[in-house]
Amino acid sequence: MPLALPEFAAASMSAGHQPVLLREVLGFLSPIPGGRYLDCTFGGGGHSRAILEAAPDIELVALDRDPGSLARSEALAGDYPGRFTLRVQNFANLNADPGTGFDGVLFDFGLSSFQIDDPERGFSFRNDGPADMRMDPRTGVPASLWLETATEEMLVGAVRDLGEEPHWRRVVRALIEARGTGSLSRTVSLAAVISDVIPARDRYTSRLHPATRTFQGIRLALNNELGAISVALLAAFEVLRPSGVLCAISFHSLEDRTVKQLFRLWCGQPTSSDDSTPQDLRTRSAEPLTRRPVIPSDEEIEANPRSRSAKLRALRKL
Repeated sequence: MPLALPEFAAASMSAGHQPVLLREVLGFLSPIPGGRYLDCTFGGGGHSRAILEAAPDIELVALDRDPGSLARSEALAGDYPGRFTLRVQNFANLNADPGTGFDGVLFDFGLSSFQIDDPERGFSFRNDGPADMRMDPRTGVPASLWLETATEEMLVGAVRDLGEEPHWRRVVRALIEARGTGSLSRTVSLAAVISDVIPARDRYTSRLHPATRTFQGIRLALNNELGAISVALLAAFEVLRPSGVLCAISFHSLEDRTVKQLFRLWCGQPTSSDDSTPQDLRTRSAEPLTRRPVIPSDEEIEANPRSRSAKLRALRKL
């Protein structure tokens, strides 16, 4: 199944931006000459470039809600004139006429390295910056303002439900008590507010930074990422042609659960242990290409630690 990587793609794996599970994605999509493909999460363009390079005369449409993607796409637009188009839009608005009849659609959820590594975007606490966390900084409010004004119920939803933080009560209480102090406005001070209330036994034994889960939950809530995923996957399946392939890479258990349930629904399989629908009442409109999620090899994780939690699922539309 896996294809050999194009020379440029293999070289890029050692560069700053490293597209996750690239060999596996190309293997499932198996790009064909003259094929049409949709990359719903352009990011740094690694997957898009690999697909365009994989066969002659491929046409690719890419989406990204981050306006910074425009500058990152210029090289691709120059290398593949008339064959590459970037649309700066949320993939939740996928039904806003991206076209139909695609041979393959790809989602790579989560953050790009460009977003993580830019302190001004506020996604990471490794370097100090404004606590923003918006995928599209032109819309909505930054995390700093959201944390100052969100209801307790909203904070619980972010920290407990989306971040899956086991000490969510302590964290929510600390966030509320920190309001008005200025400590919620910067990433490093926000991470300290969270870390300080995590029990020492967990702070020093977990491989995760104690603020990781809460930062992730805040980001997911602020950008409505899980809701966008469900809407976008449904729209993506509609724009696939028969025998077209849909690939989705997740980095969070809730993202993967959303993908898994929809994929099983389309493949005529029970969506959960509570799904007792008789088999003759199920509709089968796709076949699974992955029985279990594909995960990165040890070699990929060593070369790109950020790929550690990636899970790839794929199906073919009937």
